[in-house]
Amino acid sequence: MPRVDRESGESPAPGEYDFVVVSNRLAVDRVVDEQGRAHWRRSPGGLVTALAPIMAREEGAWIGWNGAPTAAAAIDGAEGEDEDEGAEERWEPFDHEGMHLVPVPLSAREIREYYEGFSNATLWPLYHDVIAPPEFHRQWWEAYQAVNARFARAAAATAAHGGTVWVQDYQLQLVPRMLRRLRPDLRIGYFHHIPFAPVEIFAQLPWRKPVLEGLLGADLVGFQRASDAANFQRAVRRIVGGTFRSGDLVVPAPDGGSRTVRAEAFPISIETETITALARDPEIQARARQIREDLGNPETILLGVDRLDYTKGIRHRIKAYAELLQDGRLTVDRACLVQVASPSRENVESYRELRDEIELSVGRVNGTFDTMGHTAIRYLHHAYPVEEMVALYLAADVMLVTALRDGMNLVAKEYVAVRGGWGGVLVLSEFAGAADQLRKALLVNPHDIDGLKDAIMEAIEMDPREAGKRMRAMHRQVLANDVGKWSRDFLDRLGGGTRPGGPESAHTAHMDTDDDRERRDHEHAEALASGASGASEAADAGSAAGSTATGAGR
Repeated sequence: MPRVDRESGESPAPGEYDFVVVSNRLAVDRVVDEQGRAHWRRSPGGLVTALAPIMAREEGAWIGWNGAPTAAAAIDGAEGEDEDEGAEERWEPFDHEGMHLVPVPLSAREIREYYEGFSNATLWPLYHDVIAPPEFHRQWWEAYQAVNARFARAAAATAAHGGTVWVQDYQLQLVPRMLRRLRPDLRIGYFHHIPFAPVEIFAQLPWRKPVLEGLLGADLVGFQRASDAANFQRAVRRIVGGTFRSGDLVVPAPDGGSRTVRAEAFPISIETETITALARDPEIQARARQIREDLGNPETILLGVDRLDYTKGIRHRIKAYAELLQDGRLTVDRACLVQVASPSRENVESYRELRDEIELSVGRVNGTFDTMGHTAIRYLHHAYPVEEMVALYLAADVMLVTALRDGMNLVAKEYVAVRGGWGGVLVLSEFAGAADQLRKALLVNPHDIDGLKDAIMEAIEMDPREAGKRMRAMHRQVLANDVGKWSRDFLDRLGGGTRPGGPESAHTAHMDTDDDRERRDHEHAEALASGASGASEAADAGSAAGSTATGAGR
């Protein structure tokens, strides 16, 4: 079995940046206008929003892939390929809006094997309780090691002596140990944005021990839920042989001494200032009222917003709603379900099959229950700008979050942030991390279809005073625990002197995840195909929403 510490050669000389973030993607998106001119735009995500002030103040740098394949010949150590057509030359580090950005190149083969393969066809289903079967391929594992080593060396060459490096998410689990061996002077943190599977599931991974050893290279390993941290600690005890005591584990240090690794929960959140400001915008409130009119002014609008993924429980939600119509407990003039399912991984067969299955179900339900004046399910296979999403949240009386497994689910928190003074009811899966904080939601087991049906009816029929009381309590919780507090809590625990600053501008919207990246990549591809500019793309998205669906709450 290949060794996890694949770095070779001399350790690079320290860089000049005191705070370094290492993520699968850069903190900017490459945008090509209709004239074919490329420029960079800061990613509109909460992670960037929370950390960008540190970048400007603490001599910070962000390391990540730029989102496009690079010719293999331009990448040190990458194998030659036959599929370099359309690949770009290697990008050098550059500065953008107070951040130093260090692109890490990936070849077309590495994108397939490291990202689409090991990260998303092996680790993603494994960590989501094998809802879909993970695939185990040694060639993918080799690519995962090679790419993680490239990220580690980039971080080692960028961070100043004694600096702080914060590694983000499951694509880069080997980086902490690799970086520790290259630069033992650094403070290294790692945050796991998705669930961490119970040891009985995690143990299926053929390379389980080197992955755990990779994570143990960090000084602080953060998770979304206390249960995820406990799963990690149990996996370390069973597979590596170390026992955490009060969240701490003593491990050998590269210099022959010892050091302490801490594993702890730091539930992530959203950037609340922007989204609450949008909820107060009269134009967006008017858009929400228009959405309700477009839907025929039903008594209740139910809303689901998800990336089209098998972990999100979209099929369970549609089944429960369809049975309520079949049972006569609901009628289409009384309630309408709006389902936003943003495109995702459309080159993967299992995702294409999921889309076909969901769209077949929607067609069957609508064909059975639609009337001339009302539609049962308004299904929207689009991605929308944040302004349209806030209008949808304002329009919806009940939010349905029925994830089968989810690290956090920030849609639930966005809905609560928007609905503070508007009431409304959140139906929330107990298998989403948000259930730990949003205790006033109606918590459900989405596998229990009868229980889910009853929860939907309870939400629809809840006394408005009770609904308002519950929503205000959750609203206070979300506002008091935004993404800025999340980053402060993590970095305070990690140490090293870095402190996040205050809120950024209103142009940085909500939490940025792979879901958001895929949404923006899809928007960009559609814009290029149609020859539309970025401005007309946003207008088209808003127009499509207005003509097909959406919803302004009671």
